Amino acid sequence: MADRKPIESWLTDMDGVLIHEGVPIPGADAFIKRLRESGKPFLVLTNNSIYTPRDLHARLRRMGLEVPVEAIWTSALATAKFLDDQRPGGSAYVIGEAGLTTALHDIGYILTDHDPDYVVLGETRTYSFEAMTKAVRLINAGARFICTNPDETGPSTEGPLPATGAVAALITKATGRQPYFAGKPNPLMMRTGLNAIGAHSETSAMIGDRMDTDVLAGIEAGMQTFLVLTGLTRPEQVDSFPYRPSQVVDSIADLVERV
Repeated sequence: MADRKPIESWLTDMDGVLIHEGVPIPGADAFIKRLRESGKPFLVLTNNSIYTPRDLHARLRRMGLEVPVEAIWTSALATAKFLDDQRPGGSAYVIGEAGLTTALHDIGYILTDHDPDYVVLGETRTYSFEAMTKAVRLINAGARFICTNPDETGPSTEGPLPATGAVAALITKATGRQPYFAGKPNPLMMRTGLNAIGAHSETSAMIGDRMDTDVLAGIEAGMQTFLVLTGLTRPEQVDSFPYRPSQVVDSIADLVERV
């Protein structure tokens, strides 16, 4: 690997890196504590658009991880930032939860099913056939199709659940229209996150557990990348990808001393 500048800011994925099925991964608390003590800017990222940063702050605190609200960056926030840049003060028909609707309200968007500028699809545990049908008809009538993230499944204690990417495929099949995905692996999510904390890609690092989202987005945003093996990607899978992380480590515990 070519010589890189020292890491002055850190971005890390949440699920599979800091927590797993609602339980902190060993070393996560030490890593967050070291980051806070260092004064270096950092962000905890998630492609899940269900929760607001305040919700996630409270959930992480209950697990013993003290992450400030302003250090949490979700695909819902990245989507709202994108729409605010593209069409300020616009309107959207939204399929999603409070994390997404709150982010859109905060940028002054009107949420409506009457001739919206966009159909915005996010994560929810209650996808309804009626809502998907309405989304299909609005897109066919000219609304632009946006999705918070391309994840096809999400985790649960009972097993995988259909997620935004899977529902997006259904809507695409019915409309012939591909969505624009704002979340990882789109480097837009990383760049808007870096801008939010005043950081630069050449002195930043991304930590993730997935080669196809976290590592890819980090590489495309120009950051150093660290793959942890506590999530979805197994060691034997790394070489099957046409790109590599800067370093592969067993877990977040191995990066505490790097901060």
